[in-house]
Amino acid sequence: MTWCLGQHPNIIPLEESGWIGDFAIDVAIYYQIGTARGDYSLLSSMDVEKAEFFAVFGKSINDLILRHRVSLDRNRWRHAAGPSVPSHSFVPRYTAKTRWVDGTPEYSFYICGLRKLFPEALFIHIFRDVTSVVRSMLHFHHVSEQSLVANVQEAYSYWLRTVSNCLLAERAYGPNVVFRIRHSDLVGAPEDTLRSIFSFLSEPFAPEYLEPLARRINSSNVPADFQIDDHGTDPSLVQQAMRLSREVEESSQPLETLAAAIEEIESDFDERVQFVANLPKEFRKAQELILTQQTKNQRISARAARLAMEVEKKSAIIRHLRDGRKHSNWLRSLLGALPKTFQRQSKKMGKTDLKEIDHPRASLTNSNQSTDVDGRT
Repeated sequence: MTWCLGQHPNIIPLEESGWIGDFAIDVAIYYQIGTARGDYSLLSSMDVEKAEFFAVFGKSINDLILRHRVSLDRNRWRHAAGPSVPSHSFVPRYTAKTRWVDGTPEYSFYICGLRKLFPEALFIHIFRDVTSVVRSMLHFHHVSEQSLVANVQEAYSYWLRTVSNCLLAERAYGPNVVFRIRHSDLVGAPEDTLRSIFSFLSEPFAPEYLEPLARRINSSNVPADFQIDDHGTDPSLVQQAMRLSREVEESSQPLETLAAAIEEIESDFDERVQFVANLPKEFRKAQELILTQQTKNQRISARAARLAMEVEKKSAIIRHLRDGRKHSNWLRSLLGALPKTFQRQSKKMGKTDLKEIDHPRASLTNSNQSTDVDGRT
């Protein structure tokens, strides 16, 4: 849809930004800080209203985008042309485009904040039945290197939250601000559907705006036989999503704004602002808890190290004593064997002497002679 609208000579198709919604939250937080002390705060003392504060930042973003539209065209041309084509071949078109379109899906959660930044902004809610969306999200990783959701439960939950936020915006701002179309109508009757969109935008329609639809940009190309395995998924969540899907399919968009819906969407935005504003405090608390635990762990580690050193010292003493005991046992066994050895040697010596007495012939050797001596003359 972004690229269909971007074919119009007055509309710039942007890449998905993803940051403007969070920026709206930050602007609200800083406005709170700037008015926290009443007349002693800068914004309050100068009577700067919240709507004006938001609108100034929104206008700056809008001007920045319009001012850099040629750079965007040049970078897209370079990507399509390839590195071999010289840069001077690029021919810029200085058309006076005054509008832009951003198709970031997550902005379904930030419609209230975006409207505060851009009071004249219009929103298109493309509704698609839950089963088709869940199948597409689960199959997306087959055509891309990333997964949109971790499991079936997350896919159903994401669809339910985005659609619920868009329906709330429809009730709060009315059909002049939020325009709902069915994805099935965009596929089945693309020209009529696109004509209705450009009518909502107060821009003329041309048939060439249909061309991007033929290329099925960002489609996950889900096979017809792809099945959703909802084993382990909360059945109440599935039932809730299926029920809402049927209700939207069978109903038309409300024609009037509802005060209760305005109050609800503003309250939701304020709650989100407070949640994000309190994150630093909660983060500091978490840091303090982590630091305290780290200190305890360091003390425990130091004590464990000291105990390990003591154990090692005592183990060394025990090894030394065991080695000494082994040495003592060896000496004791050695000394115990000496008398027996001496006795055996003594007996051998006694026998030798008796033999020499009985047989006087002997073989003698000294340094001066070596000869046989016969005792007989």
